[in-house]
Amino acid sequence: MRIRIPATSANLGPGFDSCGIALSQYLSIEVLEDADEWIIHHNLGEEIPKDKSNLLIQTALSVAPNLTPKALKMTSDIPLARGLGSSSSVIVGGIELANRLNNLSLSQKEKVRIATEIEGHPDNVAPAICGDFVVASYVDGEVHAVKHHFPMCDVIAFVPDHHLLTTESRSVLPESMPYKEAVQASSIANVMIAAILNGNLPLAGVMMEKDKWHENYRQQLVPHLKQIRKIGHELGAYGAFLSGAGPTVLVLSPEEKTNEIVGRLNQLPLSAAIHVLSVDQEGIQVF
Repeated sequence: MRIRIPATSANLGPGFDSCGIALSQYLSIEVLEDADEWIIHHNLGEEIPKDKSNLLIQTALSVAPNLTPKALKMTSDIPLARGLGSSSSVIVGGIELANRLNNLSLSQKEKVRIATEIEGHPDNVAPAICGDFVVASYVDGEVHAVKHHFPMCDVIAFVPDHHLLTTESRSVLPESMPYKEAVQASSIANVMIAAILNGNLPLAGVMMEKDKWHENYRQQLVPHLKQIRKIGHELGAYGAFLSGAGPTVLVLSPEEKTNEIVGRLNQLPLSAAIHVLSVDQEGIQVF
């Protein structure tokens, strides 16, 4: 059995802790055989545990404590601590591992609920499970999620070589904001979502760049966001935004503009990997 979970990007600018898309980079988990103790074969670095202390096994055992140990193989092209849902993909993978090994027959809604309770918010885990574009909420212990088709475009991921932990990125956010500003921030998010539902990426991209919830506060940690937006405006991108807590920046691009935008991004004086991705429409898959 092989489980494949897509990378994700949360927020899309003003959809803070609520909106997310699934992307065409993947974590794969393969069940190899029974074992005396849990073991995960991977080449993801020495800092990633290979025993039952791994987040994957911890999550699986929290869902199904009586699982018998297995030997697993884990591979991933989702970069760690870059704002592309690397930890969320592991949580989603752990839930599915428990679901399959213990024949739990969890519904998609139940998986989203469990993953959200573990992660604390649904913006990454919901699209990892459902695929495509998901708007979700987690309020008073209740999880609600709606999936919709995201308009066709290329998604250019500018992934800096340095890490930015979510805890560090969240530490710069304010405890509160003025009511009037919150209303404005909410209206921007609403128009962005409506534009996506309408297939109007030019308008959606404009609203993505007007976020008032988090990007202004995180600007000091990701100065390249402003540079990338300038390139996007010059070359006809729909819009650019921080992926999750950063430092990755995503650029939504018409297919015919992508090569030129990538060429300009490669000229930026910051060591980074650049990937041209698409929106994954399926979410988690089991083969």
